[in-house]
Amino acid sequence: MKKEFWLERWQRAEIGFHQDEVNPHLPRYWPELKQQGCLVFVPLCGKSLDMLWLRDQGNTLLGVELSEIAVRDFFQQQGKSPAREVAGKFHCCEADGIRVLCGDFFDLNKTEVAQVKAVYDRASLVALPPEMRQRYARHLAGILSPATQILLVTFDYPQEEMAGPPFAVSADEVRALYGRYAEIRLLQREDVLEQNPRFVQRGVTRMEESIFLLTLR
Repeated sequence: MKKEFWLERWQRAEIGFHQDEVNPHLPRYWPELKQQGCLVFVPLCGKSLDMLWLRDQGNTLLGVELSEIAVRDFFQQQGKSPAREVAGKFHCCEADGIRVLCGDFFDLNKTEVAQVKAVYDRASLVALPPEMRQRYARHLAGILSPATQILLVTFDYPQEEMAGPPFAVSADEVRALYGRYAEIRLLQREDVLEQNPRFVQRGVTRMEESIFLLTLR
C-alpha cells in the first residue's frame, strides 16, 4: 500500500473511516492507563475528534498524519488558525494543546516522541496491510520509551470476505506483533457486526472489535 492510496482517499473525500463523534471506547477504557495528564501520541490521526476528547482530559496531543487535507480540515473545523513551522521532515501545525506533524509516520524518530507517555491507536494498525503491520509495530515500539502505554483498538473478521482497509487484525496477531516489546492485556472483545451495516453489505459475516492495553518494556 503506497502513500498515494491514502492521499487520494482524502482528495476524493472517501473517508468512511472517519467518525463524527468520539469513539465510545475511549472514555470507557482510557482510565485504564496509568499515564494521565501527559503527552499522548495519535498515529495516523486524520481529523479525529478523539484528539479533542483526550485534550479535554488534561493531556497534550501529538498527532502524525500524511494528508495535508486532513490536517487542514481538523483545525478549520475547530475554528483554529494553528501556528505553523517546519521541523525535520514534517510540516507542523499547533493550536490549543494539539500539535500535528504532517508527513510520513515512518520518518518519526525518538527525539520527536521523547516526551510521549501514552498512545491511542484506533485506526492506525488496522489501516495497514499485513506486510506493513510488522514494520509499523517495530517502528512504533522502537521510538517510544519503556513504560509507554498504548490503547489499541482492532477489528477481526474473515479477511477473505472483504478487502481492507480496515484490515482484520486478530488477537493472535497483536501478540505476535507486540509480544516481544510489551505486556499485552485484552480489555474488551465484542461482536460489532450489527453496528456496522456497511460491512454487512460488503459480505462480512462476522466482525469483532477488541481493545488492548499495551505497556512497553
